[in-house]
Amino acid sequence: MRNQVRDKLGSGANLVGMMHFTGSPMVIEVMASAGMDFANIDMEHSPIGIELAAHLIRTADAAGITPFVRVPSVDAGVIKQVLNLGASGIIIPHATTQDCLDAVAAVRYAPEGIRGSCPAIRAANYTQPDWAKWTRHANGTISVIPLLEEKAEIDAADEILAIDGVDIVFLGPFDYSVAMGIPGANFDHPVMAGALDRLVKAASSRGKYVMTSVGARIDTNYARQIFARGVRLISYSADALVFLEACRQIVATRA
Repeated sequence: MRNQVRDKLGSGANLVGMMHFTGSPMVIEVMASAGMDFANIDMEHSPIGIELAAHLIRTADAAGITPFVRVPSVDAGVIKQVLNLGASGIIIPHATTQDCLDAVAAVRYAPEGIRGSCPAIRAANYTQPDWAKWTRHANGTISVIPLLEEKAEIDAADEILAIDGVDIVFLGPFDYSVAMGIPGANFDHPVMAGALDRLVKAASSRGKYVMTSVGARIDTNYARQIFARGVRLISYSADALVFLEACRQIVATRA
């Protein structure tokens, strides 16, 4: 399986996606039909479990949109299940440097990591004639995406970006704004803007990439300003909140 997000980033493209909470294969298909690049399937805050995640990953593959999964924590067993289903990468919430090291080990087969081997998995098309060759391929294509949401982790970003296997970092603006005592602030706020600019600079110096969120409101000008700062991937807020925002706009037409 290919990691199309990596291919697109290598071509210089800016990418967009959305955090997927609703657990709806149809919504994944709609995102793909609209031309989105990735779906961040959420297993941290949403009720999505491993069986539903399997259907969502299959749907994403069939529709041509890259499936990432936000796991609840760095649990090697859960990570193995998600990757065996064919996820192109994992997102690690509230990631520390040690979390990132543990996650990279969990996603890679030996001798680079601790991921258990089994040929009867979807990711390997249920069999591989050359297992050693396939595991080398898998080790080189899975994305580990730390979600940086605390001041200490933003301050340690260069240490995290130095880890082989971490090529995208995700600045979580909502949790970070709460941690900084400015809950709800966006990147127009100087504290938020400063953190984003420092992270982009650190990532760019290592040939790596920054993802962030711009919330549920569809504001093309604001999103373009974020891309102009050097961010390469924007994940809109949870699909449920994007739909809620659209519903509110519809309801407002009664006035």
